[in-house]
Amino acid sequence: MQKVWSISGRSIAVSALALALTACQSMRGPEPVAQANIPEQGYLTDVSGPSIAEQGYKDFFADQRLLQVLDLALANNRDLRTSTLNIQRAQQQYQITENNQLPTIGASGGVLRQDTLSSQKPITSYNVGLGVTAYELDFWGRVRSLKDNALDSYLATSSARDATQIALIGQVAQAWLNYSFANANLKLADQTLKAQLESYNLNKKRFDVGIDSEVPVRQAQISVETARNDVANYKTQIAQAKNLLNLLVGQQVPENLLPNQRVTRISKSNALSAGLPSDLLNNRPDIRAAEYKLSAAGANIGAAKARMFPTISLTGSAGYASTDLSDLFKSGAFIWSLGPSLDIPIFDWGTRKANIKISETDQQIALSDYEKSIQSAFREVNDALAVRQNIGDRLAAQRRLVDATNTTYKLSNARFRAGIDSYLTVLDAQRTSYAAEQGLLLLEQANMNNQVEVYKTLGGGVKANTGDATQQQPSTAERKAANNAQ
Repeated sequence: MQKVWSISGRSIAVSALALALTACQSMRGPEPVAQANIPEQGYLTDVSGPSIAEQGYKDFFADQRLLQVLDLALANNRDLRTSTLNIQRAQQQYQITENNQLPTIGASGGVLRQDTLSSQKPITSYNVGLGVTAYELDFWGRVRSLKDNALDSYLATSSARDATQIALIGQVAQAWLNYSFANANLKLADQTLKAQLESYNLNKKRFDVGIDSEVPVRQAQISVETARNDVANYKTQIAQAKNLLNLLVGQQVPENLLPNQRVTRISKSNALSAGLPSDLLNNRPDIRAAEYKLSAAGANIGAAKARMFPTISLTGSAGYASTDLSDLFKSGAFIWSLGPSLDIPIFDWGTRKANIKISETDQQIALSDYEKSIQSAFREVNDALAVRQNIGDRLAAQRRLVDATNTTYKLSNARFRAGIDSYLTVLDAQRTSYAAEQGLLLLEQANMNNQVEVYKTLGGGVKANTGDATQQQPSTAERKAANNAQ
């Protein structure tokens, strides 16, 4: 049996391998503490109870047609599909970095033929075996830090996919509502156009028989043409809302799932609880993504610091070698080798130190982004809840306004037909009534859009419904505890 050592014998290699398995230490420092400086006073801090984000979208939305449209969107939307593919890519990247902690073993074989001046006969040697190529002993945790970075990047990508899903659900629901209320506005404009055509025809008859001047006729004509313009405008809005809905869904939305009438209810409950502020941090995937990116930046610092220390690698092989092919696998032909190699940084003109500084700066950037994501989340939720707090009063006032303007229009029309008032009074009352009806539709749509907005900004739409549970991603603290336990 032949034995070959590359440096100093078995004791050094075995000791180095033992140290590598037991003394791997990460060079990353403590995680920085986020200072988001969230205002103490806000609508979010005044709301208690479980957050509606805990509900799956099938538990939150009331209309079965909308739920079917959402199912189609989650299955076919291209942005969501791209986000899912990005997760798969990040997962494979993490697998690669995890594999880097293990030795790479490869098979080899060859034939070497040599002619020398001192030998009349060429020398032929044969060899075959398995070899370990440059297995790094991770004393300083460089490889493990790179693995942590890849894992955090994967989890950040997964959270980004969840954020895309939340945004998609909100966009689809609001586009579906846009289609509904564009149809409602078209119906109102058609009704107004018919009423104004009747007024125009009446005024034209009065002008033809010499009762009134041409002024009321032209005023009525202005109202008619304005209503015709509104009709054409709302038809355009309907087509555009449908086009947007088809884009978001990723396919043609079936006609039976489109709301051709005004939607009166979008959610199953009017109690839209925001939950505790800590719920927002747990439910918003964009905040989790920023947290994972911050952790990934910390892992990069550990890898950069580890480059300041010597790198020790092991190479080895085991197999058979012989000068005769027939004797290749006979006793005594076995040969093996094992030996460490050392890479000691001495002078690199400050490159390694500069890389550490870059990594530390990247961490500060990630920290700033994390803090900004928290601030933005609280602002978005508080904005949505601010609308929610007053929308009921606005709707009640608008409904009373509609009743008052409709009554005024009826009275003015009756007085005009009785010859008491001029047509100008009717025209003014008619315009006011029409504007009030339009305003009511806008507020009703805003009310339902706000319910969707509250659900979306709180992080609703990620957690699945009963029977289709999804596992929430671990926090960085939970993930690090699991890694340390391993």
